[in-house]
Amino acid sequence: MRMYDVIEKKKRGFALTKQEIYDVINGYVADEIPDYQMSALLMAIYYMGMTDEELLYMTECMAHSGDMVDLSEISGIKVDKHSTGGVGDKTTLVVAPIVAACGGKVAKMSGRGLGFTGGTIDKLEAIPGMRTAIDEKRFFDIVNRLGLSVIGQSANIAPADKKLYALRDVTATVDSIPLIAASIMSKKLAAGSDKIVLDVTVGSGAFMKSVDDAIVLAKKMVAIGEGAGRQTIAILTNMDVPLGVAVGNTIEVIEAIDTLKGNGPRDFQEICEIFATSMLVLGEKGSEEECANMVKKAIQSGSGLDKFAEMIREQGGDESYIYHTEKFQKALCERKIFAGETGYISSMNTEMCGKTAVILGAGRETKESSIDNTAGIHFYKKTGEQVGKGEVIATLYSSEEKKLNDAASYLEKGYTYSKEQPKKMDNVIARVSKDGVVRNPDL
Repeated sequence: MRMYDVIEKKKRGFALTKQEIYDVINGYVADEIPDYQMSALLMAIYYMGMTDEELLYMTECMAHSGDMVDLSEISGIKVDKHSTGGVGDKTTLVVAPIVAACGGKVAKMSGRGLGFTGGTIDKLEAIPGMRTAIDEKRFFDIVNRLGLSVIGQSANIAPADKKLYALRDVTATVDSIPLIAASIMSKKLAAGSDKIVLDVTVGSGAFMKSVDDAIVLAKKMVAIGEGAGRQTIAILTNMDVPLGVAVGNTIEVIEAIDTLKGNGPRDFQEICEIFATSMLVLGEKGSEEECANMVKKAIQSGSGLDKFAEMIREQGGDESYIYHTEKFQKALCERKIFAGETGYISSMNTEMCGKTAVILGAGRETKESSIDNTAGIHFYKKTGEQVGKGEVIATLYSSEEKKLNDAASYLEKGYTYSKEQPKKMDNVIARVSKDGVVRNPDL
C-alpha cells in the first residue's frame, strides 16, 4: 500500500477497503506513516466522509490497537453507558447504582475531565479514600458481587485513538462526525460490554450544537455498535442548559446522592430514570414499563443509594459520606450572581457556564492541571425561569477569592434576558436505534 494512493482515493470520494484502512491505522500507530500524510487523509475524510462499512473497519482497527477487555468472567449481560459530554453531567453516579440495584451489570471504565466537561473519575475521587485504579481481578469480582464498578480507563485502551485525536486537535479535524464516532466507539468496543447506551448531548454546552448534527452522529455510532455485534441505542439529551443545578466535583456528587434519594432536580431525575430504564431493557430485565417501575422502586426504597455506598466501600472510599453529605469539605470562598434584568432568562451559554467552573478550579485547562473538589457553581434559576433584577440566580464556590472575581465577571456575560418566556428544548429530544429515529413527543 502507498499512503499517497490512499489519500488520492479518499480525496476523490471513493470508499477505502478494509485492508487499506487497517494498513493506515496500524502503520500510523507504528510510526511508519508520517503526521503530514495522516493529516492529509484526515482532511480528506473531513470533506468526503466515510461509509458505514469504512467507519466500522476504522473503529474496529482503532479498538484492537491496544487492550481489548474481556468481561466474560462477569456473569450476565454487561451494559455500558457513555455520554458525549456536557456541563453538570453526573448521570453515571446515579444510573449505574440504580441499574445494579435492579439486577443489571455495569462494568464501567470512565475518563477524567478536560476543558469544560467534567469527568466521572474526578467526581468519584472527590469522595475521600475512593480508588478508581484497581486491578482487573478485583474489578471483575466487585461487578460479580455488587453488579457495578466504575474505574479509570486503562492507558492502553485504543492507543490509536489517542494518537489520532492529538493530530486532529492541531489540524482542525476534531469536528468531523465520522472521526468523532470512530473515536468514541473504538473505546466502547475495547471496553468489552455486551450492549451500549449512548447519551448524545445537544446544545450550547455540548460538542454537537444542532439536533440535526447530533442525530447524524448518533446514527453513525449506532451503526458501528450494531456492525460490531453490540446492540446499541442513542438518546439525545438537552445540553442547552447545565444538567441539574450543580457543576463541580463535590457538589455534583451531593446532587447525585440527593437524586438517588428521589430529591434531585427534575430535569436530572428524568434523564437518569430514562437511561437506567433503557439499560435495564437492553440487559433483558423486563419490558420498558416493567423496567421503568423497577427504577422508580430502586429510588423510593433507597436500594440505589445503598448500592452506590457499597461500591464506594468496596473501592476504598468512606461510605459514610454517602449518607452524611454534610461531611464533605466546603469551599473557602463563595460569591453570589444576581439577575441583570427583570423578566425571564432567555438563554444561558452553557459552554461559558462550564468554562466558569474551570476558572473556579473545578476543571482542567491541561491534563496536568490540579482539581479543586470544592469549587463549582450552584444554579438557582435556569433558562425559561422568571427572575427579578437583583435576584440571586447562582452561587460560585472556590478556594481563592481572585478566581471568584474572574469567574463572576465571565459568567454574567453568559446570560440573556427577555420579557416573554422562551420556549425550552425538551430534556430528551430523540432516540436512535437500528430501527430509526424517534423524536419527542413520540417517545
